[in-house]
Parts: sequence; C-alpha cells; structure tokens
Amino acid sequence: MAHGSGAPGSPSSAHIPDGHTTPTHDTPAPTRTGAAIEEDRRWLAHTYHPLPVVIARAKGAWVEDVEGRRYLDCLAGYSALNFGHSNERLLGAAREQLTRVTMTSRAFHNDRLGPFAHALSDLCGGGTVLPMNSGAEAVESAIKVARAWGYRVKGVTPERANIIVMDHSFHGRTTTIISFSDDPDAHDDFGPYTPGFRRARFGDADSVEDLIDQDTVAVLVEPIQGEAGVVVPPDDFLPRLRGICDRHDVLLVADEIQSGLGRTGETFGCDLWGVTPDLRTLGKALGGGILPLSAVVGREDVIGVLTPGQHGSTFGGNPLAAAIGSEVVAILSEGTLQKRARDLGQVLRSRLEPLVGRGITGFTQVGLWSGITLEERLGTGRDLGERMMERGVLVKDTHGSTIRLSPPLTVSESEVIFACDALAGAVEELAGEDR
Repeated sequence: MAHGSGAPGSPSSAHIPDGHTTPTHDTPAPTRTGAAIEEDRRWLAHTYHPLPVVIARAKGAWVEDVEGRRYLDCLAGYSALNFGHSNERLLGAAREQLTRVTMTSRAFHNDRLGPFAHALSDLCGGGTVLPMNSGAEAVESAIKVARAWGYRVKGVTPERANIIVMDHSFHGRTTTIISFSDDPDAHDDFGPYTPGFRRARFGDADSVEDLIDQDTVAVLVEPIQGEAGVVVPPDDFLPRLRGICDRHDVLLVADEIQSGLGRTGETFGCDLWGVTPDLRTLGKALGGGILPLSAVVGREDVIGVLTPGQHGSTFGGNPLAAAIGSEVVAILSEGTLQKRARDLGQVLRSRLEPLVGRGITGFTQVGLWSGITLEERLGTGRDLGERMMERGVLVKDTHGSTIRLSPPLTVSESEVIFACDALAGAVEELAGEDR
C-alpha cells in the first residue's frame, strides 16, 4: 500500500474510517477555518498556540476539520485518547450511564464508584483509590497525602516536610506544582511559590539520595518524562529509587498520567522496570477521552491518613466518570492494546532509525510514544509540526526542535507508516530549504 500520496491533509481513502464522509460547505474553505480561529483569539485566554487546524469531527485515529480535510491524530490528546476518538465501548458506557444518573457529589454514595475503585485497584495490583478530575488535581492530592503521612505516621516535624522532585519534570500548572518547575514559561511571574520541594536530576539516583533528610516524605517522579520530550531514564534509575525510598522510609510517588494506561506497551510505565510505587497518579486516558477523570492509587495505610472533610472534589468520583473509567479498566485488563503498543512500537522504531543523521539528530521511543529531535539548523519543532500537518498528520512540538509522536493505541500498522512517511517528507522539505 502506498503512503503519503494525495493532496496535503487528504490521506488516501484506505485510511479514512468507514462512514466518515466529506461534508460540503457553502462558504469558501479559508473563511471557515479563519473565522473559527479568529473567534478563538477574540474570546479565549491566549494560553495555547495551536496549529492552524479547526477540528470538527473525529473517529478512531483520525480527525476531520471544518473543511472536510482529514488528519491522522498523532498527539491523541496528550495520551488522553489512548483508546481512539469515539471508542464505541466507551461511548456505550457513557450513553447508558447518561440515562441513569450523572452526578451526585460525594455527599451520597452512588452505585458506580465502588465497582470502579475496586476494578482500578485490581489493575494497579491493589491499594486504595482517591478519585479526582484532572491530572494536576491527582498530583496535588498525592502531595497532600504524602505530607499528611509524613506528619502523622513518619513523625516529621510540623511544617518541615519536603518532597524531592526532578528537573525538567511536568506535573501540571497549579501554583504548588509550578513552584518546583524549572520551565520558565510555567514558573516565572507566578510567585510567591510554595516551599517544601527539592529538585534532583532525572535519571540520577545518587542526586536523589543526596537530598534526602529526616524531613523527606516522598520522591515524586515521572517514569518517563513526557512534556520534556519522552525522556527515558537509565534502566537502573527507578529500581534504585525504589531501594532508596525503602531504606529511608520515604514514599515513592509515580506520576503515570501520561506514561500509564498502555502507552508504553505495559499497563504502567513503572512496569517496564518491575517497580511498584507507593502511590501512583493517573489521569488523561482514565477518562477515555470523554471527560476528565483522575485518581491517586496506592497503599491503604498511606491514603488512609485522610479523614472526612480533609480532601475532596465536587465532581470527583461522579457516576458518569466512574462508569467510563470502569470500561477503560476493562479494556486495559484484556492486555490487547498493551501488546499492540509493543508491536507497533517496533514498527515505529524501524521507520525512525533510518532518519537519524538525515535531518533528525535522534529519537527516543517506548511503545507508541516517541520524542523526535530535528536538527536545529532546519527549524523548530513547531516548524516540523506545521509541515507534517500539510501532509495530513497532527503532532505537537515540545521544547526547541523536538516533537512528540503518540497516536491512539488503536492505530493500525499502515497508519504508523503513514505518519512516519509524513515525518520523513517534512524533514526532507525543511532540509531542502536549508540548502
């Protein structure tokens, strides 16, 4: 099968989902896109810099813009769409629950939350579940739990608890989280900052141990750093962190919001190294790409330090989210998508390797997740993303000249090849302009 043919933004019909027909429009194409983007600019806070595409419909790994042009989605909502757009199993669970009850608040019990928590605990190998909404809320909740455990169980002096974090980390953009960020865009001009954090070097276990003292309650780490460009640590890093935390009576908290739920080819990123954290934060794909759903899952004796009134969320654990989350867990429990990510990850790697030294300085890859760095002389990650968009593939740049590739786990082999061909063509075009 040929790949990369056809007009920009118009993949061959073999890739288009059944029933996803091209709509007709009365107004000229540029007017529809331009008008929609202008309305966004007029009424929205300018906290994002999107590619100039206006998505109107989506199915599987494909999205369609207001002009009827189709694109392969290789961002997948920063991994919130691991199961693809409009996944029928997840939509079915949502539709069924929408006819029953969607919201109760935790002032009352509901019949969906307990089963969801039970299933999620089983998927995680046991533990208590603290349901929230967004990923940042899950991280904030884990910070609160770790501090409370430190004071009430470990015996840390009041107001002295510290948590060790990593350089180049990304855990959200709340004021507490950005207090320990070393990204100027996330950090600068938002102080005064929350104290109680110490920054170690990601991948360097010794730098973590050097920072631990009697007041250290936790080490917070992404198994693989997503926002930083899919940075994979040395193989001994997480196992050594586990040992260090055990020796010093410190909690190991793994932020699996991007690396978890099948993205790496394992259910959780930590599984790649056989490490079980004390707490793990989950989000993004946990809501199936339908609504926000997050959770902290971990040791009962740690999360159990919280008592009624000390933490909560109006929407956290609502029955609609719980119903969707239960189906997400059911899909992951089958293991099919994890294997698919492993197998197609090898296809992805085989297509990326020949590009190294030919406009690409290097790449990282684990499962269906890759960080790809363009030679700086050829342009930025944004430049590369724009050229790939013209070829019918949507990606997101991160820092400098790096882009992330993270298609839905439901993507086909031919679609992975299509994405890589678009990447190769975009790099070749940028290289030609540089000559």
